[in-house]
Amino acid sequence: MLLTLLLGTAIGCLLGLTGAGGGILAVPALVLGLGFSLTDATPVSLLAVGAAALLGSLDGLRKGIVRYKAALLMAAAGALLTPLGIWIAHNAPTRWLMNVFALVMLIAAVRMLAQSRNSAGESGALAKQHTQALSVRHKNCMLDPATGKLKWDLRCTLTLAGIGSCAGLLTGMLGVGGGFLIVPAFRRFSNVGMHGIVATSLMVIALVSGSAVIGMLIHGVRIGTGGWIFVMAALAGMLLGRVLMPLIPARLLQRIFALVVFAVALFLLIRTNLPFILPAA
Repeated sequence: MLLTLLLGTAIGCLLGLTGAGGGILAVPALVLGLGFSLTDATPVSLLAVGAAALLGSLDGLRKGIVRYKAALLMAAAGALLTPLGIWIAHNAPTRWLMNVFALVMLIAAVRMLAQSRNSAGESGALAKQHTQALSVRHKNCMLDPATGKLKWDLRCTLTLAGIGSCAGLLTGMLGVGGGFLIVPAFRRFSNVGMHGIVATSLMVIALVSGSAVIGMLIHGVRIGTGGWIFVMAALAGMLLGRVLMPLIPARLLQRIFALVVFAVALFLLIRTNLPFILPAA
């Protein structure tokens, strides 16, 4: 029980700090740390991540930093693809799913490390000029300087729908929440501030994960006592993460988290494909 509490709190805290981190590590924590099967871990992960994200998004709504229209669009697109992801998860071999999960983690880790190095290499006026240039030339979704709201056009709508669809597919298939995809994609294709991106990502995660959990419960999936303890601990961790977020340098957090994700992904690949090296407990 103590390990369940610790892992759940850690997942919720990471989600609160990054808007992305908890979801991608929740399934490995349940499978490797608590001995859940992948099938049993998926609904618990989605419920824990979704509930914690809901708590964080409510805090963002209170502060007025959630881009709720963008969140609703991404969530709606994600909800359409989530059932397909669930179908794939129930019909694909477990080994294949674990390998896909590990590869997704590796890609996310490499991207996070690259982003942290790029941020470290820019400073002062150069960084400001670079950011302004990107905002003018490369952003699909731009804020209106007069209103502070997103300018809605076909390009922006399709971009956000695409981000949501990919997140929804991965949510249903792997139980990851999708924040690790939403945060960097939203950052890449919009000029919304980072705090707004994280808060908006949390709202999307809450809505998409919630729809996936409801669908699973309707189809007879049940969550045991250990799963509920993990969920409650994740909620407490989310509150802790929101308190700690202003105190921890974002670049340091990003690098540490990327290294953890990379290590866990390698562990999953070895455990799945070379079990004689790292046998299950």
